[in-house]
Amino acid sequence: MAQIIAEVSRTFNEFLLLPNRTRTDCSPATVDLRTPLVRHLVGERSAIELGSPFTSAIMQAVSTPELAIALARGGGLSFLHHNQSVQDQAAAVRQVKNFKAGFVTSDTNVRPDDSLSHLSAVMERTGHSTAAVTHDGSATGRLLGLVTSRDFHPQRHDLDGPVAGRMTAIAELPHAGADITLSEANARLWDQRLDCLPVLDAEGRLQHLVFRSDYTDNKRFPNQAVDSAKRLRVGAGVNTHDYRERVPALLEAGADALCFDSSDGYSDWQAQALTWVKKHYPEIPTGGGNVVDGRAFTFLAEAGADFVKVGVGGGSICITRDQKGIGRGQASAVLDVAAARDAFRDRTGAYVPICSDGGLVHDYHVALALAMGADFVMMGRYFARFDQAAGAKLPTRDGFVKEYWGEGSNRARNWQRYGQGSEGLIFEEGVDGYVPYAGDLNEGLALTIAKLRTTMVSCGSATLPEFRSTARLTLVSDQSFQESHANVTLRDAPATIA
Repeated sequence: MAQIIAEVSRTFNEFLLLPNRTRTDCSPATVDLRTPLVRHLVGERSAIELGSPFTSAIMQAVSTPELAIALARGGGLSFLHHNQSVQDQAAAVRQVKNFKAGFVTSDTNVRPDDSLSHLSAVMERTGHSTAAVTHDGSATGRLLGLVTSRDFHPQRHDLDGPVAGRMTAIAELPHAGADITLSEANARLWDQRLDCLPVLDAEGRLQHLVFRSDYTDNKRFPNQAVDSAKRLRVGAGVNTHDYRERVPALLEAGADALCFDSSDGYSDWQAQALTWVKKHYPEIPTGGGNVVDGRAFTFLAEAGADFVKVGVGGGSICITRDQKGIGRGQASAVLDVAAARDAFRDRTGAYVPICSDGGLVHDYHVALALAMGADFVMMGRYFARFDQAAGAKLPTRDGFVKEYWGEGSNRARNWQRYGQGSEGLIFEEGVDGYVPYAGDLNEGLALTIAKLRTTMVSCGSATLPEFRSTARLTLVSDQSFQESHANVTLRDAPATIA
């Protein structure tokens, strides 16, 4: 007969944190939100650490290159979705890696005889306002000059005219040799009042561009997730069908981490795929999932997963539980998998981080997930609300909304992910809808991080490991849940303060 798990399947809404003593050295300013992304030996640091414990879901409606850039600047990481061609996904990875690197590989390049209209189209496509003019129009051609959006205007200049007529020639441009350090380049930017410093090799070929704006970004976003070359980090989702072709292309493009994306990761298919990646590309951290219990976690960890995603059916856009009766309350799943992770650590000496994916409706749910043992969280609905996400922004009577659709919906056409035995979805496991528009990601994430920091302070914790080890949780009755919310008639407009 079927095995019955006696424990009730519980959600984050059924728990509250109890305050712990707050020490005088514990304040929002001193809270450290760094967390490991990938497997490491106990006592050693993870090869990749996040500055804040947030990742974005492997979804078409969520993880665009623009969102990946914004999230990495905030210390998190995006996993660009794989429901696109290998070439397009690799190009998306390159877009993030080239966006901000200290030493930037130019992606806005023209030839001197190209028309200004062509230049304008290139700038519009890349979103950048500075173009390198090289002899062959490539990113590594012999540099002839620079041209910016300030050098021409569609209403004042003949757009059929050549770029050479509006560029600043190399003879008039301060530039540096390939041996310059980033610190030296930044010093020249400020000392010589430059916006951009080209870096050339001995033959005059363009190697990189260094921008003053990147220096400013470094000061504005001190916890950026960057690699050893100061490029923003980005992850990529892969499936268990074309990974042999997709993985090498993503690595060549510069992906920092991969994650097998499946609605149910407890499968031989995923174990075989993980084993293949670890055999052929052992240097690339690769996660697995999704799972809901300790047995499944151990299965993937032993197969080589460098982190494991937790959650089946808990996403706001997911209807797997309705359709198939499969899943588990997210709080119960995280607690069970966290216990298995700790047991695996004690048995093997290897720490495999876990990611809570789904079930995070309110900001405080993030704190609960981390207190219950998650090393970081993955969110879809949360990020889909922002400008940088893929969904269109639409007006409604009550304000703006953003389109949001699940990978299990017909709109996504991601039939391979769900393994229903047909080339196409027989039934949907996700829906197509809308979420309230929330503006810019940088502002929204800053607010969520501020809430998380103050929650940790109330729990007497200055680091995430301390938070996990000392947090105290209590179950919530329906009455105490209702008591948690405001119980007055709210003002329609703010009060006037004399």
